[in-house]
Order: sequence, then C-alpha cells, then structure tokens
Amino acid sequence: MTTSLHVSANGRYLQDAAGRPFFYLGDTAWELFHRLDREEASHYLQDRSRKGYSVIQAVVLAEIDGLTVPNPYGQLPLDNMDPAQPNEGYFQHVDFIVDEAAKMGLYIGMLPTWGSHWQGSQEQPAIFDVANAQQYGEFLGERYKDKPIIWILGGDRNIRSDKERRIMDALAAGLAIGDQGRHLISYHPMGPGRSSENCAEASWLDFHMFQSSHGAHDHDNGLFAAADYQLEPVKPTLDGEPRYETIPVGFYVKQNDWRDRFDDFDVRQAAYWSLLAGACGHTYGNNNVWQMWTSERTPRIGANTPWQEALQHPGAWQMKYVKRLFTARPFHKLVPDEQLVVSGPTTGGAKIRAAVAHDNSFALVYSPYGESFTVNKSLMQQERLREIWYDPRYGVSYPRMASPTKGFQTYTPPTSGRGRDWILILEDAAAELPLPECSE
Repeated sequence: MTTSLHVSANGRYLQDAAGRPFFYLGDTAWELFHRLDREEASHYLQDRSRKGYSVIQAVVLAEIDGLTVPNPYGQLPLDNMDPAQPNEGYFQHVDFIVDEAAKMGLYIGMLPTWGSHWQGSQEQPAIFDVANAQQYGEFLGERYKDKPIIWILGGDRNIRSDKERRIMDALAAGLAIGDQGRHLISYHPMGPGRSSENCAEASWLDFHMFQSSHGAHDHDNGLFAAADYQLEPVKPTLDGEPRYETIPVGFYVKQNDWRDRFDDFDVRQAAYWSLLAGACGHTYGNNNVWQMWTSERTPRIGANTPWQEALQHPGAWQMKYVKRLFTARPFHKLVPDEQLVVSGPTTGGAKIRAAVAHDNSFALVYSPYGESFTVNKSLMQQERLREIWYDPRYGVSYPRMASPTKGFQTYTPPTSGRGRDWILILEDAAAELPLPECSE
C-alpha cells in the first residue's frame, strides 16, 4: 500500500503515488484510539474495509475524557497533560491500529487532538501553546511518516484569534518537519462551517473540509461543496462531518427531544448531493460508532445502540454503493452542471443535482425524492446515450435503453417519495461499460 496521497494537477481530487484517482470514503471513528482494545479495533477496521471505506477519521487526544481516562491498557496519551511529553505506552496502541488499518488498505485521517484541548474553555483550560504544538506535531510526523496517514487539524473547533491561528500553524509546521511533508493536511471545522472560512490562506492546507453538521432534514450540504468549488486557488473539498445516522435531528437546538433521528436516507442524500456539487469524496458517521458506545458507558447525544451492532446500520452499507457507483466510472472527470437539467425541483429535499464528465462521456443526475426532471441531452454530444437507473439503497442498476442525444427528455424515476431516491446514469452507448453493480 502506498503511504502518501497527493492533490491532482487540476486541484479537484486526490490521487495515490501512482497517479490513480483516490475516492475518499471516510468514517468518523473519533474514539477509536482511546476506547477500543486491539481485538475490538481490528473488528471495526475489518468491517469498514469490507464495506469499501478508504479513510478512518480518528482522534489521538480524544474528546471524551481523552486526557484523563486511560485507554483499555491503562495508558494516558500524555505525561503531566503536556503535549511535549507523549506517553510511549499509549502510542504503541495507536501504532497497532495504524498498522492494522494499513494491512487492510485503509488510510487513517488522524486528528492530532480534539479542538477542546487546543482552544480550551472555562471548564477545561487549553493544554497547547505554540511551542508544545510544534513539538507534538514533530513527534507525530516523525512517528507516522512512513504510514498511510492524512492529517486533519481543527477537531470540531473554529479558529477565533491570532493566538489560536499560531497554534494551528505551529502544529502543522511540526507535522511537516516530522514527516518531511509526505502527508496531506486538512482541517475539520465546527459545524456548520468550512475550513476555507478558517484557514483559507494557510500554506499548509492541502484540501478543504467542511462540516455540514446535524441541524435539519434536507439541509443541502451540496451548498458547502459548491462554494468551495468556486474558490481560488482551486483545492479539493469534501464533507468531513455530515448528518450522522441515528443522531437526533438538531440535537443542539432541541435538547433532549430525541424522537426524530436521521436515517439511512438522510445519509445517502448528503453523500450524493455533496459529490455531485463537486466534492472529491465523502464521510459517513453514526452516532453510536463515533463514540464507540456500549451499555457500560454514559451515552452522548442519545446513543442507544452498541457500536458493534450499529456497524451494520443500513446507511453504513449504502456508502459502499456510493463508492461503487463513482469508482465504476472515471469520477474525477465529473464537473457540477446546472445546464444539463432544465426542469425539476431546485429547492428543498427533492432538489435535483447533476454532474457531467468534462469530456461529456457520462453524466449522473440525482433525484432525492424520486421526482421527475427534464434533461437537455444535446449537451452530451454523443451519437447515442445509454440510460441506466441506479438504486442507491441496494447498489443495483436497471438499464433502460440507448437513445439519440438530441432534444429534451423528461425522466420519471421508478418510485417516488422520501427514501425513494434514484440516480440516472447517462453515458456513451458505444463505450459498452459494465454496469455499476454491487458484487455482494
């Protein structure tokens, strides 16, 4: 497994050391290093590898009592709560998980620390300053320079002052010194927010990340990707924390009113909206899995299913079908296109989003609620177009026909309503590409 990823020459997507497009399919496992023992961690990683995930986002200095409650082997991450004094015993456990992930072809999206530890609060003062942030960064960078790592700074916090910016700059500088600049760096902001609003000018920011957050059903996270897509200089972008499966909708507004929760449709809608708006990948999350909840632990935000069971929730499986669709075609060619669809829902949960390959070889159109839409097929410039309905619930393709591309065509998905979303694939019939079916 190659250990380093790079940004493509056009600045739109990630690629591996061999120059192959890399589809970032992440999972938020924030408490992975802190709460799971080696057997549990291996089980988790095996599951995500089988489902096609490519990046596991995890935090070294974890959010939930990460500095004061030891890992399953009795180890705290720091001596004297000092980032300049990392505890070797704790990091040997991190090493094991990083190495296990590498064996399974997984990158670790490693957050050096949760944001509360560098930003601080009245209840918990910050433990970072400029000096120890750089020391800690150098330690991590050197230790994992030869491993499949993507650095993710921020940790669910926004930069509010010059002092905090200097701390982030120092941490990034330390990482680059330690790993000799081998690994990409991004930034995970507080939601709803964008790294491009926090550190757009930072020379160390290789690709953008946004958090569309957990506020409401039908919140169009494609707007975040579309905004980043227009920025100069051009950088890849993706949703690093969209609405989590099973998390209470708008929990931070409707505190303790947790009857309404996001489901698999909500996470599918977020994935396709974002990707067709220009994102280079996507991150899934589950409210039970990020915190590795079990009945012996105090639940956060209404967690109610043991993480081992929650691994099999339908949205987690359906991310495999997202990746299967996009990697079955040269997804890196896709460009968001507002001219292809000339009629159809443009607002609300039924909003249609579409993208067309820059060489017009194929297009994808997403109808979240299965609503009809009209396409200007003449824009595709192919002699004949093959039409396929793709079911994102089961990863199944249904070919329709091959037809001339001239003129306008109205398409009505096979079913309609909430949870009955469909993707229309339009592609050059002469290419005779295999259907993007799920093999399992």
